Parts: sequence; structure tokens; C-alpha cells
Amino acid sequence: MVDCDKLHEECGVFGIYSPSGAQVAKDIYYGLTALQHRGQESAGMAVSDTRGEMGNISMKKEMGLVSEVFSNEDIERLKGNIGVGHVRYSTTGGSNVSNAQPIAMNYIKGSLAVVHNGNIVNAEEIKREQLYRGQAHYTTSDSEVLAYEIISARVNSASIEEACMRASARLRGGFAVIVMSPRKLVAIRDPYGIKPLILGKRDDTYIIASESAAISSVGGEVIRDIEPGELVSVTSEGVNSDKSLCTGKRAHCIFEYIYFARNDSVIDGVEVHASRINAGRALAQRDKVDADIVAGVPDSGLAAAEGYAVESGIPFRLIFHKNSYVGRSFIKPTDEERRAAVDMKLAVIKETVKDKRIVLIDDSIVRGTTMRRLIGMLKGAGAKEVHVRISSPPFLYPCYYGTDVHTAKQLIASEHSYEDIRQSIGADSLSYLRIEDFKTMVGDLPLCTACFDNNYPV
Repeated sequence: MVDCDKLHEECGVFGIYSPSGAQVAKDIYYGLTALQHRGQESAGMAVSDTRGEMGNISMKKEMGLVSEVFSNEDIERLKGNIGVGHVRYSTTGGSNVSNAQPIAMNYIKGSLAVVHNGNIVNAEEIKREQLYRGQAHYTTSDSEVLAYEIISARVNSASIEEACMRASARLRGGFAVIVMSPRKLVAIRDPYGIKPLILGKRDDTYIIASESAAISSVGGEVIRDIEPGELVSVTSEGVNSDKSLCTGKRAHCIFEYIYFARNDSVIDGVEVHASRINAGRALAQRDKVDADIVAGVPDSGLAAAEGYAVESGIPFRLIFHKNSYVGRSFIKPTDEERRAAVDMKLAVIKETVKDKRIVLIDDSIVRGTTMRRLIGMLKGAGAKEVHVRISSPPFLYPCYYGTDVHTAKQLIASEHSYEDIRQSIGADSLSYLRIEDFKTMVGDLPLCTACFDNNYPV
């Protein structure tokens, strides 16, 4: 994983409610840290006390990593037994603090705070209606549109759950939403389950998060995945579920298993690490190459490389040292700075690659710039050959459900042949996983594969 040439997930969401009154800010901090890979531009949390004054929300959100945004003093100040948190990488809206989440709003019946993962593809249509009705000011993000829509529905609804259901019935796209009201935590998952959302518990405390790894990070245990289209509400009396928007259709994002999710997460019943090993095995089964070692690009290419090595019988080796303390290279403003960031983030272990024929595994090629640089580094260190194997098919089409690739022009595979790409990156050979191999990765799990085959579920 080298950030400047990857498909980026928009964000991660986290919600928690302790009916017994335990403070939750520290848990939100740890949960967001576990989700940091899903968004590294901004972080925020909002907390409230269900036993205190109605609508009293404490919040902080800023640009930066979780550890940069929140100090010990912040955690002490943010008091409450219910809260939501968010980490963001911008895909819609600018990269600035005004688009950071949570979105907190007061209205005639109280207050709420919203965190959201994904893209609402009909957000502009809903925004125009809100502005026409005078129900919202000008908004720049899907999350604000969503918050205003819930508030608008709440005025004529008997409960926050009903308002959230009415609002989500109007939304099209891929989304996972957590809403904190003064007395309840409400979670909504899009009807196709494109974005992940998981329910967990620790003693009497309920947790909702984008990944199981975030639930585990605060000592919780996973109860289950929230179903596509389902609304789950957590109150002092426990958990309630409304499945009236469930259609039975599913289209889970394949990139959760290829790249987005943490290796130790389990999403919709599939172990992420195992799926990546299986992808590597499928690559080796389809494509044999004479080589001395197999290696992966850190981090998400490593598991697939392990699988390729097991299946092919070629030894697996670590050939890069990753410097984990380098800044976020994908927000560097120039190509030169991005190249420098790659050099700082990954260094070649020269004695391992010298005079070797290498099979190099990565999870995807988006623009090709990073792979070109890595191959140059390996050959500069004495590698004889570098054969690139990618544990996903060619990325051909834009994603509209919450990533940062909005046009095909950003994708090298959309305008170039395999041979063109091979020559461009300097590889001795190049091969990709095939769409039919996804069954090896995730079994019969229904998938959204639109970025590979132009088959959009929404």
C-alpha cells in the first residue's frame, strides 16, 4: 500500500452507547485509530450524556490523524456516555475542516450528530429540493444533505428511527450512517450493503463500526453485520431492528477485500486476510512464471504474495522496508513530491533482491506511477527481472459510491492495453486477477464489481 497511487476509501464511522453511563470518548479515540486506514485527512467525534440535558453535544473535529487531532485534555473534556466518531479521506467536498465530520445540528425537536461513509448519488437532486423548500442552507457534502433530510423528516415523524427510515428511503448510493440523538444511537446501511457496517457489544455497551477490527480494538465482540437496508437503533432498553427497506439484493464492495479493510477484519462473514491469500493463490494457478522469490508491496499486497508463494512453491521474501512514520503521500501536491514520498516510505532490501527474478504482487494499479517507481528501485538495486502480478482485475471504470476515482481518465487501464501498461511501468511481465476469480476470494458473496465491469447496482 503506497498511498499516492491507490484507490481511496472515503471514511470510517464509529458509534458507541453505554446505558450504564460509562464515558465513551476514549473508546471512540481507540476505535477511530483502528479505522485510521480508511481516512487520514480529518478526524472528529461528538459525544453527549443521555442522562443529562437534552441536546447538549460536545464535539471536536480537525484536519489530521486521530493522534494529531485529539489530546488527553480533549478526551477528558468530551464527556458523555453516547457518541459517534469519524475519519475522512475526501472524495466529495474539499479537503478542509468544513467538510470534516461529525455533522451536528440543532432543530425544533432537539439535536443530532451524524457520521457517514460513502456517496449519495442523488445528493444534488435532494439538495435542490431542500434549498427550494427553504429547509437547508447551501451545503457542500453528502453528509450535510443527509443530516438536513433526517431533520426535515423528523418534524413530521414520531421518532428519530422513523425519520431516519423516511430519509434513507430517498437516498440512492452506497452509504453507512450512524446518527446520535439525545437518547439513541441509530445506524443505517444502504439497501445493497455496498458499505460495511457492523454491530458489536462489550458488557452492556453497544458499538457500531465500519469494521470488526474497530470493535475488537475497544474490547468488544462482534454480534453481526447490519443487513443491507436495515436500520438498527440502540436505546437504554437494548437493540431494535427495522428491516422494512431490506430488499434481499446485495452488492458488497469487492475492494473491501482487495484493499480497503484491515487484514484482521471480518466483513459480511468473510475474513479479509484469508480472501487476500486466496487471491494470490488464484493468481498463481492462472499464471506460472519462473522466478526466484515472491514479494508483496506493503501492506495489502503482502497477504496475496503469501498466497501466491504457497501455491507456486516459490519462496516468499520481504524486499521492502516500510517507514511507518512518513506523512501521507497521497496529499502531496506535485508528482515530484509524491515520488519523494514513495522513496521515503519504502526502501529496498538490496541483499534480498540482487540478481533475483522477482514476482512482485500488489493489490491494484490505478495510475501506475508508484509501480513504475518501485520497479525502478528494484532494478536499480540489482534485480534481474520484475514480474508484476495484481490481485484485482484492471480498474477500468469510475466508482460513484465513496472512493476518490470519479472519471475513467484517472485510470491507466481504461486507455492502455496490458502491453502498454507493462512497458510504462517497466515490468518484465504483467498479469491481473480475473473477475471470475472473486469466487475463490469470497465464495458466493454477492459483489459490486462496477469498477471492473461497468455493472453498477445503483
